[in-house]
Amino acid sequence: MTSHTHQSHPDIIKRLKRAGGHLESVTRMIEDERPCLEIAQQLHAVEKAIQQAKRTLIQDHIDHCLDEAIAPQDLAQSAHVDDFKAIVRYL
Repeated sequence: MTSHTHQSHPDIIKRLKRAGGHLESVTRMIEDERPCLEIAQQLHAVEKAIQQAKRTLIQDHIDHCLDEAIAPQDLAQSAHVDDFKAIVRYL
């Protein structure tokens, strides 16, 4: 398998490590019998961090790999690809 690295990967790694630390904190909160509302709020934050990491990874993959996969493009094709990249950001 070939190496597949994008510019966003270091940022994604930081986000995931941060989310992992928060998840460990949530585990301790449960063990310490903290209020469920506090635990739910922290779980929500972890979930959002992972979701954002996933979104960043997918968008970066589309932005870089799609162009590579269908190159070269004429002007009309390029406009369609740009529209596709833009609409994916709303997922």
